Amino acid sequence: MAKDKKTLFIHQPQFKGGPKELTKFIYTHLRYPKEAFEAGVEGTVYIEYDIDYQGNVVATRVVQGIGHGCDEEACRVVQLLKFDVERNRGVHVLFHQKVKVVFKKPKPAPAPVPSTTQLQVAYTVTTSAPKKNDQEPAKPAEPTYSYTIKL
Repeated sequence: MAKDKKTLFIHQPQFKGGPKELTKFIYTHLRYPKEAFEAGVEGTVYIEYDIDYQGNVVATRVVQGIGHGCDEEACRVVQLLKFDVERNRGVHVLFHQKVKVVFKKPKPAPAPVPSTTQLQVAYTVTTSAPKKNDQEPAKPAEPTYSYTIKL
């Protein structure tokens, strides 16, 4: 006999799309602070935040920070969050949640390797259709492409 699932008295707020979308939202809006970038600071900022009955983040607190502007930036991004909250039997409830925001310096992009082969483009403008009795030119060793543009 299967156990009946109990209904919740208070429904918790959910970010639209779930936890993966929450993480995606945070990291798309996060900007690495210039001061932290210059100082080479990396680490994790733990944020505790409050959600009101409308789904807005009303307060943020840094539980554990790394400084150099990272704490303020993490709080700024968490303030942007908007949650979906179901009606809780007419009771206005303040929810408390935690999130961690990881600051990691972006890796420098590898320098593009210069190509050793050179691209050559040659254009030939013709005003009339080619005659059929002309001989075809000798085929070059490298592959070539030709385009005919009719005006």
